[in-house]
Amino acid sequence: MMARPAVSVGAERMSRACASHNDERPLRLALLDEIRAVVGFEAYAWLLTDPETEVGVAPLADAPCLAELPRLIRLKYSTTVNRWTHLGVPVGRLIDATGGHPERSLVWRELLHSYDVSDIASMVFRDGFGCWGFLDLWRYGSDAKFTEQEAEFLTGAAVSITQALRRCQANTFEQNGVDLVRAGPVVLVLSPDLEVRAQTPETEEYLRRLVPPDTDRPPVPAGAYNVAAQLLAIESGVDDHQASARVHLADGTWLTLRAGRIGGVAPPHEQDIAVTIEPTQPVERTSLFVRAHGLSSREAELVTHLATGADTRLVAERMFLSENTIQDQLKSIFAKTGIRNRRTLLARAAGR
Repeated sequence: MMARPAVSVGAERMSRACASHNDERPLRLALLDEIRAVVGFEAYAWLLTDPETEVGVAPLADAPCLAELPRLIRLKYSTTVNRWTHLGVPVGRLIDATGGHPERSLVWRELLHSYDVSDIASMVFRDGFGCWGFLDLWRYGSDAKFTEQEAEFLTGAAVSITQALRRCQANTFEQNGVDLVRAGPVVLVLSPDLEVRAQTPETEEYLRRLVPPDTDRPPVPAGAYNVAAQLLAIESGVDDHQASARVHLADGTWLTLRAGRIGGVAPPHEQDIAVTIEPTQPVERTSLFVRAHGLSSREAELVTHLATGADTRLVAERMFLSENTIQDQLKSIFAKTGIRNRRTLLARAAGR
C-alpha cells in the first residue's frame, strides 16, 4: 500500500507540473515522472485525442512492442475492455475490467501477454468540452497488479491533468500559422492490417513534422494508424466516432487526418485504406477553438456566426438576442480566451 505522505507529496507535485507547463509534450513528460514516483510502471502509451471524434493523435510512448505498432493500435481500437471511449470512470484497471481474466481483452490476448504484461491502468482525460487524451500504464510480471489505492491516486489527478491538457491545446491558437506548400495531395495508403502500402511524395514531410523521428529513419505514421484503426472499429461495431482527427502541427497550424476505404473488386474488409492529411478547415478549427477555451454553447454559437462575417446586428437576429446581450457575451469570450478584439478572435479561431 502506498504511504499517505508520498501520495500527498505526489499530488502536490503533479498539481505544480500541471500549472507550470504550457506545452503538451513537456507537460506529459513531467507528469509521467511524477506518476512514476508514486505509481510505478514499466511502460506507457499516452495519446492526445481530437475532443470530438476521440481518435488518438500525437503519441508519446515507451513500450517494448513498438516494433509491432500497427498491430498494437489496431487491437487497441478493436477491444471494448477499458477502451477510453467506454470508460465510465477516469481510471480503469485491466484486472478489474476482466474479472481477473485478462485474456478477455483482445489486445492482451493477441499481443500483450507475449510481452509479460500483467496489468494495465488506463486513464481517460475527459471534461464537459470533450476527450483530450488517454494514457495506458503497463506492469510486467504475474504479481505486478495496480492496487485500488494507486487507482485512487490516479483518479484524483485526472481532473487537473485534463484541465492542463485542454489549456495546452488552447495555447496553440495563440501562435502564428506556418505556410504549408503542397504540390499535390497528401495521402498515405495502408493495408487492412495497417501496413504502409504507398504514399504521395508530400506525405513524408508532413509525417516527419507531426512525429519527428530520432534519426534519419522514415517517420512513423502513428496518426494515420489511429484514424485507420478507428475506421476498422466503426466497421466492426466497436465504436461509432468518425474516423478523423485534428492534430496540431506547429505554430498554430492544425491538420485533419481522415481515413476511408479504397473501393475495388475485393470485399470491403480486404480493401486498402487511404488516409488523407490536409489543413484543418476554418469551421472545423473554430469548433476545436471553442472547445479548447471552454466556451459555453451560446458563446460557441456566437463565434461560429462571427466567423461567417456576420456583424453584431445580424448575429443578434440569428440568435434571437439583443445587441447588448451579444456584446456582453463577447466580453465573456474575450475574458476566457485572453483576446481583446474581434479581429484577433476570428484570426485565431478560424485561422485566417
